[in-house]
Amino acid sequence: MKKLAIPFSLLFAASVNSAVATEQAWPEYEPDINVVPFAFSTDSMGLSVGVAGLIKGAGQPQSAVIGAGLMSDTGTWISYFGASNYTLSAESRWLLGLELFSASYKQFDYFVGEGTSNDSSIDDAIVADAREDEYRLKARYIFPIGAAKSNGLMAALRPNRPISGSVPWESGVTSIEFRPFYKGRSFANSGLFPPQDKANNVEYVYGLETRLDWDNRNNSRNPTDGSRSQFTLTVDPGSADRASWVKWEASQSWFWDMGPLGELLDQQVVAFNIYTADTPTWNQIETIDGQETYNRPPEFAANNLGGLYRLRSFQSNRYVGRSAMSYSMEYRVLPDWQPLGDWPIFNWYDVPWWQWVAFADVGRVADEYNLVELHKDMKWSAGGAVRFQVEGIVIRTEMAWGSEESMFRVMVNQPF
Repeated sequence: MKKLAIPFSLLFAASVNSAVATEQAWPEYEPDINVVPFAFSTDSMGLSVGVAGLIKGAGQPQSAVIGAGLMSDTGTWISYFGASNYTLSAESRWLLGLELFSASYKQFDYFVGEGTSNDSSIDDAIVADAREDEYRLKARYIFPIGAAKSNGLMAALRPNRPISGSVPWESGVTSIEFRPFYKGRSFANSGLFPPQDKANNVEYVYGLETRLDWDNRNNSRNPTDGSRSQFTLTVDPGSADRASWVKWEASQSWFWDMGPLGELLDQQVVAFNIYTADTPTWNQIETIDGQETYNRPPEFAANNLGGLYRLRSFQSNRYVGRSAMSYSMEYRVLPDWQPLGDWPIFNWYDVPWWQWVAFADVGRVADEYNLVELHKDMKWSAGGAVRFQVEGIVIRTEMAWGSEESMFRVMVNQPF
């Protein structure tokens, strides 16, 4: 089965984070405003039309504000607003932002309960109408070490930086980000879904996501050397009608420059990512409204595989479990031939490079954190992509095939 997916919530969110700090002092700069109407057609959404607007330098030279919305002929609608890279002063080490996403989906495929396990099949999908919301604040602190020792703001936002060592206090940008969040999903026809014993069957969660990040790449848009390490801890404190839970995620990426290939390729890079996650409260139980309930997040907030970054031939939240393990490898090249500047529409913008990519993903979820179990019967995806930088933003289009279905996606930013 081939599907077309344009994940607007994450697509536009990534665009906001692509704002580039300028060397101009406040208020000696002019905001850059762009408005783009769009239309597309997919199997799941039908004919859709919408508009997106971006303001770079919205109040501060390094900040960005973006808004987008669309409506389809099936009744699906999506809205997004984001603001990023605001700071309290030019000397501050804090970067502030927020994201607001709401959508109403009509007749979409969803996987819940046993339908999300590693042993499930595509036939376990249930077609339903759903409302989804996700709101979060973001406060990122840049530690005064490594490349950010003297100027944290510029070091964090500059796309290029030299690699001067292999530990955080010598090289790269180290930061900690606090993200209070609310996330919800409600079905209009929840009676279609089978009951789950002791499940945390709630329609919303909220809590705090804390992310520690050491970015030691030589370029944030097209890295050819270095590494990036991330560890994320998410805590939902629960309430009188909702169980509490805790999960963690770890991601490690490496990049190796393989050099040019004659007059054919200007650049060759091998990129590799390892991702793993666990929910330590998974088998704990508390009593909610007189019922024993597991301290587990609902499927829409749990550790999962499938979607934009891992097992890319599967839809988002296809596989859900207590723990997850995933590996991704990419071979990225910059061809010497770059005709985009002469093509219609592309010649309206600054497009300094395009990139061809071959990639492969493997991974699985499990109901215990057992490395032996997590490496058995792993699902796979493989495919190709064309990516290009447009006005400082990396656009990626990719086609992925896998052990269950195939998926074509359009999105922004490198997957890792």
